[in-house]
Amino acid sequence: MIHSSRPARRVLISGASIAGPALAHWLDRYGFEVTVVEKSAAVRGGGYAIDVRGTAREAVDRMGLLSRLGAAHVDSRRITFVDAAGEAVGTLQPEQLTGGEAGLDLEVRRGDLAEALYSPLRDRVEFLFNDSIATLDDAGDAVHVVFDSGRCRTFDLVVGADGLHSNTRRLVFGPEEPFHRYLGYVFAGFTLPNEFGLAHEAVMWNEPGRSAVLYAHEPSDRVHGFLTFSRDTPPFEAFRDPGAQRELVAARFPEQLWKLPRMVEGMRRADDLFFDIVSQIHMRTWSHGRVVLAGDAAHATSFVSGQGSSVALVGAYVLAGELASHTDHTEAFAAYERRIRPFAERNQALATGGGSAVTPTTRQELDARNALLRDPEAAARAMVTQSAKDGRAAYSALELPDYPRAA
Repeated sequence: MIHSSRPARRVLISGASIAGPALAHWLDRYGFEVTVVEKSAAVRGGGYAIDVRGTAREAVDRMGLLSRLGAAHVDSRRITFVDAAGEAVGTLQPEQLTGGEAGLDLEVRRGDLAEALYSPLRDRVEFLFNDSIATLDDAGDAVHVVFDSGRCRTFDLVVGADGLHSNTRRLVFGPEEPFHRYLGYVFAGFTLPNEFGLAHEAVMWNEPGRSAVLYAHEPSDRVHGFLTFSRDTPPFEAFRDPGAQRELVAARFPEQLWKLPRMVEGMRRADDLFFDIVSQIHMRTWSHGRVVLAGDAAHATSFVSGQGSSVALVGAYVLAGELASHTDHTEAFAAYERRIRPFAERNQALATGGGSAVTPTTRQELDARNALLRDPEAAARAMVTQSAKDGRAAYSALELPDYPRAA
């Protein structure tokens, strides 16, 4: 049962992207005193579209956000694959690759989802922007926190919901490397003017081990560009040097073909370049003492899976429900992990199993993929169907527990 009569516990959440505000929503409803700290100056707007499907759709419905997110739906209608010269090979509907369900899945800009989560909380939950955790001291009965700003606070629990490269995880569990699983790809994301006549669609160019994608929501929007390439080792030397990042990416796309020159130029000029590696986080446990991890900080699925935000939404719902259902936080953390770990691992597997349809690594894989795409019926039978089945199974692999209603 929900222990609503006990005093509200003080919870600090690090991170105000998706997992953090979703968790704050539920904890606030259960009567906890919630503080969210975020290193950025505000909740970040804009961004590429993300999918909310399966169990995650039920989670946002229980939050009362389904109609708002439905109104923000961007409705991608097709993915066109082109060959090295830029000639169309074939077109698929997005759900044929993802396993989503047309008319049921939500596809919204990341910023729209973040704002939908944040706006009902702004007057109910304390947000500390332009700040971050500097040190954590888990004293057993409380956690003493010093922030980068110099302020000192004490909380009963701390949740790290601060992403793939989590600062909270580093402070409590140590360096990222033991938990980091590199999947062999480097990517650069950026926006550029929509000079390509694209709307509600994506276009993908491939050569073995490389892909270039242009993706547009509306004709009036800027278009999102993604340049991805395989690399045996992560380019750690480039992470702190934007100039080196741009040079590294540009060197892998030298062809004067299709839209590549314009994309490379746009990448060089972009003021919103997002450079990272395709990777996941795998940990034996997500909690230590009074600190627990959520979202990508605990179980990043990678953007290749398309499920990072959905798993984060589901995990936030379960973590809050278990904390509200247990007087002992260690029991709550254990129950949360028992429920979410199999679901997270099932969705992580989407990024590592049979990805050659989108990211062929050899000429043989690419030629076979393109041959299938030229025959839509064969593609549906031989390539698309299995990935769609895997996706549907993973997206809905957890049935949301029916925790007693919050206040």
